[in-house]
Amino acid sequence: MPTPSKDSNKQTFRFTAPEARSVLLVGDFTHWQKNAIPLQRQRNGVWVTTVELAPGKHTYRFLVDGQWHDDPECTVRVPNPYGSNDMVREAA
Repeated sequence: MPTPSKDSNKQTFRFTAPEARSVLLVGDFTHWQKNAIPLQRQRNGVWVTTVELAPGKHTYRFLVDGQWHDDPECTVRVPNPYGSNDMVREAA
């Protein structure tokens, strides 16, 4: 399950992709691809970033080497106009 940090508006996102060359976080809070947030690869192949989100519900997805991916840790999803789902994260 995604973990909020001590500051409830800071949210940590993780994506496991040991072979990936880049992982980007995109969502309504980044105007989707316009201001994508790069994740940093850890030695164990997990990519991580922590971002501050405004209070409320936010939709997002990951772009891994240019391909859209769901967040396997996220259980709340909503359909998007492209025939797939966006992930939902709520910030306090």
